[in-house]
Amino acid sequence: MKGTITYKILKDHLISGNLKPGEEITVRIDQTLTQDSTGTMVYLQLEAMNVDRVKTELSVAYIDHNTLQTGYENADDHAFIESVAKRHGILFSKPGNGICHQLHLENFGIPGKTLLGSDSHTPTGGGLGMIAIGAGGLDVAVAMAQGSYTLQVPKVVGVKLTGKLQPWLSAKDVILHILRMLTVKGGVGKVLEYFGEGVATLSVTDRATITNMGAELGATTSIFPSDENTRAYLASQGREKDYVPLSADSDAEYDQILEVNLSELVPLAAKPHSPDNVASVEEIGPISIHQVAIGSCTNSSYTDLMKVAEILKGRKVHPDVSLVISPGSSKILSKLAENGALAHMIKAGARVIECACGPCIGMGQAPRSGGISLRTFNRNFKGRSGTADAQVYLVSPETAAISAIEGVLTDGRKTGIHLPEIEETIFDKNDNYIVNPEGFNKENTPVVMGPNIKPFPLNKPMEDMVEASVVLVGQDNITTDDIMPSNAKLLPYRSNIPHLSNYCFYTIDEGFPARCKVAEKGAIIAGANYGQGSSREHAALVPLYLGIRFVIAKSYARIHRSNLINSGIIPLVFANPEDYDDFSLDHRLRIENARQAVEDDNIIVKNLDTGKEYKTYGNFTPEERSILLAGGKINMIKEAEAK
Repeated sequence: MKGTITYKILKDHLISGNLKPGEEITVRIDQTLTQDSTGTMVYLQLEAMNVDRVKTELSVAYIDHNTLQTGYENADDHAFIESVAKRHGILFSKPGNGICHQLHLENFGIPGKTLLGSDSHTPTGGGLGMIAIGAGGLDVAVAMAQGSYTLQVPKVVGVKLTGKLQPWLSAKDVILHILRMLTVKGGVGKVLEYFGEGVATLSVTDRATITNMGAELGATTSIFPSDENTRAYLASQGREKDYVPLSADSDAEYDQILEVNLSELVPLAAKPHSPDNVASVEEIGPISIHQVAIGSCTNSSYTDLMKVAEILKGRKVHPDVSLVISPGSSKILSKLAENGALAHMIKAGARVIECACGPCIGMGQAPRSGGISLRTFNRNFKGRSGTADAQVYLVSPETAAISAIEGVLTDGRKTGIHLPEIEETIFDKNDNYIVNPEGFNKENTPVVMGPNIKPFPLNKPMEDMVEASVVLVGQDNITTDDIMPSNAKLLPYRSNIPHLSNYCFYTIDEGFPARCKVAEKGAIIAGANYGQGSSREHAALVPLYLGIRFVIAKSYARIHRSNLINSGIIPLVFANPEDYDDFSLDHRLRIENARQAVEDDNIIVKNLDTGKEYKTYGNFTPEERSILLAGGKINMIKEAEAK
C-alpha cells in the first residue's frame, strides 16, 4: 500500500519476501514483551532452543497476570521467568510495577519500531506509531532467539477520523463504534491505520485504547501516526529523545477506507457476551448494576483515572455497587497518590487494588451470581469474569464512574456535570521495579524451576495417514477462554499442561478431556472465527497433549491458527461451509496421503462412518507447510540446525 505508515515500517524492517497483501514475509523484530500467563511457556521454549543472548534491541518480561499468590505456584513461575530473563539479557518487570502494555507504552515503545508480544493486546503500542503485533509464545521465543518474525502481509484499512469527541465521550466509544461497524471478525488479515484531522484531537493514551481493542476485531495490528502529541507524551515520560515523526504520505493508498466523525459519537456499551454487541447507553437504558471495574490494559492510564477521580470527587459510590479500580502502572498510582486523586477515589468508596490485570482475566473481583458488571476492559466473553452467569458490559471510564455513583447505567451527558480537560503530567523516572540483566549470563545464573513447572508437549512429524475421532462439534466464535479457561483457579497452572488438560473446553463440554483420552487421537469440528480472543498458546498445547490431530472450521482467528500450526495441529477450512452440519461426535475421520495433501493444499477428509468425503484447504504458506510436516515449529528449527 503506497505511502502508508504500515508499509513504511514493514519495508524498513523487511528481511525477505515481497511486500504485497497475502505474501509471506520475514521482518526484523526490534522489541518483544511477554507476560507471566504466557511467559513460562515462552521461556521454556527459549531454553529449549539453547540460545545465549536475545537478538532483539530490547526484550522485557512483565509480571502482571498471575499476581495473586495463594500458593507457591505463581511465585515459582515468577522466579523461573526472572532467572531465564537474567540468563538471556531480558529486562524483568517485578509484580506490582503494572500492566505490560501500559508499562511498555510509558518506558520502552518507540515510533517506527517493531514489537512482538505474547499477548493479544500488544497492538497497544500502535498508539505510539509502532508495528506492534500479538503472537503465540513460540513465535515470540523465536523472535528473541533469531530477531525475526514471519507473517502474511496484511491489507491496510485506512480509518479517517474527523471532528472532535464531545464531553463525556472517549476513545473507548470510538473503538466500540468501529467494533459495531466491523464485528469481531472484521479485522482478520488487516491493519487498521488511522489518519485524518481527528487524529490530532486524541492523546497517545486515547490512541492506545483504540489500538488495544483492535485486537477484538481480529486485526493483525492497528497504528496511529507519530506527531506532536506523541512527542508530548514521550516528553512526559522523560523520553523525548525517542520521538520520531511518522505519518502516511498525502497520496497514501488503502485497501479500504472507513470514516468516523468523532463529533457524532454517543456513549456506547458492549452488551453481553461479545465486544461487538454494541448499543448506545441510551438505547440500553438505566439498568441496575452491582459492580463497576475500572482499569485493564485498555483504560488504566493516568488521564483515564484522573477523569474518574474528577467524577468521584465529593460524591459517593451507590450503596448497591462495588467499585474497584486497578491503576495501569506504579508510576500512575504514585502520581494519583501525590496529587490527591487517590484520596478522592477512596473517600467516594472505591476499592483500589494492585497495578495488575486482575479482574480482566478473572483473577479476583468476580461479580455476584447473576450480577451486572460494567467494566472498562476489552473482553466480556461469558464466564471470563469468573462468574458464569454474570452479565458484563464494556464501557468507557467516564460512563463507568458516573454509573457507579448513580447505581444504574448512566449517560453522563444527562447529569449536567462538567468534566475538565485532563492534561498529561510529568512523571518521575522509577526503575525500582525493573531487574536489569547486566552482569548475568547462562554460566552464572541457573534456571530456577519449581515443582509446578512441567515440560511442554512436542508433536511428531506428520504421518502419511492421519486418523482421528470427532471429540467436539463447536459453534461459531469459540474463544480461547472456551478452549482453555483462564481464571483464578487455573492461572497458577499455566506452566503445567498435564493439570490444565483436565479443564480443556470445560465451560462448553465437561466430558471433552475424558472423551479425548478414550479416542487417543481426536479431531475438532468448529464454526466461524474459531479461537478468537487471547494469544495464549495453551489453547493449542493442551489439545495437543490430549491428542488432537486436526481441526476443521469455517474460519479461524489469526493468532490461534498460528498457534495450532506451531504445535503441529492441522487447521483445515471447509471448502463448503454447509459440510459442517454432517459431523457428529465419535465420527471416525481419515486424511490419506496427508503429507502430500498438505503440500498441494488439497486435503480430502473421509468420514469412515458415513463413507462421505469432504474437501478442505489450509491456505498454508511455505513456512507453515514446513512447520506442519515437521510436527511443529520447534521440530522444524531442530531439523534446520541439524543440517
